[in-house]
Amino acid sequence: MPVADLLPFLRSWIRNPLRTAAILPSGNRVSALMTREIDADMGPVLELGPGTGPFTRSLLERGIPEARLTLVEYSTEFARLLGKRFPHARILRMDAARIGDFNLFEPGTVGAVVSGLGVLTMPPRQVKGILSGAFRYLRPDGAFYQITYGPRCPVPQSILDHLQLEESFVGKTMRNIPPASVYRIKRRAALPEQDRANG
Repeated sequence: MPVADLLPFLRSWIRNPLRTAAILPSGNRVSALMTREIDADMGPVLELGPGTGPFTRSLLERGIPEARLTLVEYSTEFARLLGKRFPHARILRMDAARIGDFNLFEPGTVGAVVSGLGVLTMPPRQVKGILSGAFRYLRPDGAFYQITYGPRCPVPQSILDHLQLEESFVGKTMRNIPPASVYRIKRRAALPEQDRANG
C-alpha cells in the first residue's frame, strides 16, 4: 500500500474508529478480490467508503473508465484526497446510508456496487439504508460487493430477508491487515409460480 495513504487513514481511524473499519488501508490482494468479478462492460460502478482509493485503483485496472466511477465518501479529508487522485471520477461527500434519497443514477443502471464500509459496526437502520439505496440503482443482475474482517457476512440475515436479498462468499485473503473476506449480495431469484403456490 502507498506510504502516503497511512497518515490520513490513521488520522481518520483515531477520530472515528467505528466509521473507519480497519486500522490500515486495504492491500492489493483484497482489492483484487473485491473487484475480480467486475469488468468494463458492467456500466457505471458505485463505490461506497473508498477511503484512500485502493479499490478504486483496482477498478481502474479492471478496465472501468474513471469517468464511470462514482465514489461516495463521508470523510472530508478522504474526499479531498480522492479528488486529487481520481479527477475524472464523480466524488460525493455524503453519508452512504442516504444514497437512496437522491437521484444519483437512473434506477436499474449501475452494474456493481463496491463497499469498503464497516457495516459490521453500524446500526441495522443504517445498513438497511445503504443496501436499499444501492439496490435502487443496481441492474437486475447487478451485485453489491462487501468487505468484512469478521467470520461471516456482516449484513444480518434479517435485513437480507427484508430486502429479498441473498449473500454468497466470494473469497478470503490472509495477506491483508487484518485478514479480510469478500461477500457478494444479489437479489433473490424469483421462485417459479408453481413453487410459490406449493410453498
